[in-house]
Amino acid sequence: MRWKRARRSDNVVDARGGGMRTGGKLGLGGLAAIVIIGLLMGKDPLQILSQIGGELLQQQVPAPGDSGQPAATAGDEHSEFVRAVLGDTEDTWQALFADAGEQYQEPKLVLFSGSVRSACGFASAAVGPFYCPGDRQVYLDLQFFDELAQRFAAAGDFAQAYVIAHEVGHHVQTLLGVSAKVNAARQRGATMQGASGLLVRQELQADCLAGVWAHHAQRRLDWLEPGDLEEALNAANAIGDDRLQRQGQGQVVPDSFTHGTSQQRARWFRIGFDEGDPGSCDTFKSTRL
Repeated sequence: MRWKRARRSDNVVDARGGGMRTGGKLGLGGLAAIVIIGLLMGKDPLQILSQIGGELLQQQVPAPGDSGQPAATAGDEHSEFVRAVLGDTEDTWQALFADAGEQYQEPKLVLFSGSVRSACGFASAAVGPFYCPGDRQVYLDLQFFDELAQRFAAAGDFAQAYVIAHEVGHHVQTLLGVSAKVNAARQRGATMQGASGLLVRQELQADCLAGVWAHHAQRRLDWLEPGDLEEALNAANAIGDDRLQRQGQGQVVPDSFTHGTSQQRARWFRIGFDEGDPGSCDTFKSTRL
């Protein structure tokens, strides 16, 4: 993946080591934060964040413009990669929103190490990457990419880009009002978990939106190399509910699905990539997931 062709985002906040450092200039819904624990346990990810956070749910993330925050480390290849991917998601969604007569509001992406505090609570690195609708920010511990490669056998830079784009997909859902509708349905007692539950449909739509981004990024930058697309599809396949449940508990329990099967996740990413149209990502009306 020739990611160095992409514009760098100014919206990456480096909180590794306990401080808040911006990845460039100063810069730092929906219900569920996307977390690996939720995948493994078949529970509502937002509930997990709340349990981890406890009393810290009411605390706020420090503002990125606070004085005394040093700039991101120069030459940090990992943060540069994240800035490049996030920057291209910004360019893609700005253009797509503009085509629809809307304005895209860019999310922040917070890099953390060990643990982090968000509007969704306090999370440890074990939680994995997640999007918090409460503060409209993506949270990422870069160690997750090592786990993705070693534990889930899903290595590669485009696999990592897919993870970021999926979380940004949740931000797009928040801006489009999809997340609010899902949350309202939850309050009405709608079925959330399960093979055709609303959480699965929401997650598969985020996979599809990640594919839409990848489609437009490739057209604009021609940055994919042989095997890159397969990396993303492999990553989507590696973190399906069925595969993770089989690995974690020895059996598959469809009634507890929250993200979709491996086949479904890869399929919806591919739909988004092939079509390049957010309109093709209506998993809520689709009779086939």
